[in-house]
Amino acid sequence: MSREDTRFWNESIERMNRSKLEEIQGERLRELVKRLYESVPFYRRKLKGAGIDPSDVRGLPDLRKLPFTSKDELRENYPFGLLAVPKSELVEVHMTSGTTGIPTPNFLTLKDVETWGELIARSLYMGGLRKGDVFQITPSFSLFTGGFSFFYGARKIGSFIVPTGPGNSKRQIELMKELGTTSFASIVSYAVRLTEVAREMGIDPSRDLGVRRIFMGSEMSTPQLKRRLMEAWSADVFDAYGQTETYGGPSVGLDCHLHDGIHVWEDHFLVEIVDPKTGEPVGNEEKGELVVTTLTKDAMPLLRYRTRDITFIYDAVEHDCGRTHRRIGWIEGRTDDMIKYRGVNFWPSFIESIILKYDELSEHYQVELFSERGSEYMVIKIEAKNVLQEGERRRLSHLIEDELRRRFMFEAKVEITEPHVLPRFETGKAKRVIDNRERKI
Repeated sequence: MSREDTRFWNESIERMNRSKLEEIQGERLRELVKRLYESVPFYRRKLKGAGIDPSDVRGLPDLRKLPFTSKDELRENYPFGLLAVPKSELVEVHMTSGTTGIPTPNFLTLKDVETWGELIARSLYMGGLRKGDVFQITPSFSLFTGGFSFFYGARKIGSFIVPTGPGNSKRQIELMKELGTTSFASIVSYAVRLTEVAREMGIDPSRDLGVRRIFMGSEMSTPQLKRRLMEAWSADVFDAYGQTETYGGPSVGLDCHLHDGIHVWEDHFLVEIVDPKTGEPVGNEEKGELVVTTLTKDAMPLLRYRTRDITFIYDAVEHDCGRTHRRIGWIEGRTDDMIKYRGVNFWPSFIESIILKYDELSEHYQVELFSERGSEYMVIKIEAKNVLQEGERRRLSHLIEDELRRRFMFEAKVEITEPHVLPRFETGKAKRVIDNRERKI
């Protein structure tokens, strides 16, 4: 049977018996710890400090004995302090923007580039991308991993790649129509922007364009937003999961066509969920911080890397799609993106999930925080889809204010604005939260 006749890029791996998969994980974990101890002084110090010799690690049960790696430690060792290979072996580098501190790098050897492409191909193929598809890649081709990530995977599959990068949205839509784009990759907010621009051009994405698959990531999204995009494009929308530090793009995993959690490629990544405050493991299907160990990275492998992403791991292993790799839930938020307001902690995604209950409201909103004379207050501005009467705007504002009060026990002022008032983001991530407080609490 040819690969095009199957649902799997690598069926023997994706449907591997669990005992065999866990055996591979245990072997790779042992090899990783030994390699880090011998090749990376930072990890040798950490392991010795934890009283661990590589010979102490015999399999998966020993994982929790090992020390964590934090983003701050990546920054402290910037640029080359965590390299496990000679610099002469490096062929590529990507890194985070550094907007919240020193950038965190992702160095790659040729082996890494090959592994990266293979993992992305596995994810995109699971999402339905095939040879013959026209695949428009709107994330940038830069130090950001996005564009390259999708490119390497789609090239392995043999899709017809349209590497536009971000911005120039009208031209993006024109190319979709002219070239017959069937799938596109995007950061979450840019998928929203492309939907809006198409409509402004008098184009109905579901009727006038042939896009039937959207792969999006890099920002938080909600199930409500995903449903809106599915309806707007008559397309399947997939959540890509990965970080710069773990290659980027959907390298760690993607949701399958059943959209019931993100399949993690466990032959390459060990995942755990811990309490964000204590670092202790949480219970089955309990939410916490995702911790990732990169089992096969060559240039810069990471041991128990704390991603700061909040999710959970599904109890069930085998899935109705036939894959045996475990699934994580959609990413609810990041510990460093959490809003702390009047003693309550929550993520912007919670506000978005409330807003998108109302068909009259668009996906464009902004949360502003202020402090004055020792008191904090919040203003949430939300665009209406169409011009609304003043009474209707007040009604919607009061409904959202009441729900925020019930759910979070605090007061916030909600303003429903006219359409096309809030900023649009053609490149980079959308800025949903503006914190003007003198002291961040």
